[in-house]
Amino acid sequence: MEDAEQPGCSANDGRYEENIYELKLYVICDNQKSQIAFANLKDICDKYLEGKCHIEIIDLKKSPDLARLDQIVAVPTLIRKNYPGKKIVGDLSDQKKVMEVLDLRTPSFTGASNEKGSV
Repeated sequence: MEDAEQPGCSANDGRYEENIYELKLYVICDNQKSQIAFANLKDICDKYLEGKCHIEIIDLKKSPDLARLDQIVAVPTLIRKNYPGKKIVGDLSDQKKVMEVLDLRTPSFTGASNEKGSV
């Protein structure tokens, strides 16, 4: 996941396998809420997705035109690629809600802690 900090980098070093969760996080990199969302997403991937995720980070400050493609109206926004309508806006602190909204079902997810705070 260390490579995912740069826009366009992946959590699995570019290797694609079956059952990989394709995620796209729209951020503004110098925005604190975006940084928190990225840290929370890394935590979710480490705890529940067991390295089976590909994270594409899109900095809208550098590529604002990309927001139109996925109809992004606020940041941070996380979407699950190839699953229309599977998106969540906020700092991703409510891990259970993130997992449920994006339909990220894994054996290690049995109901992540429902922490207080915005999603």
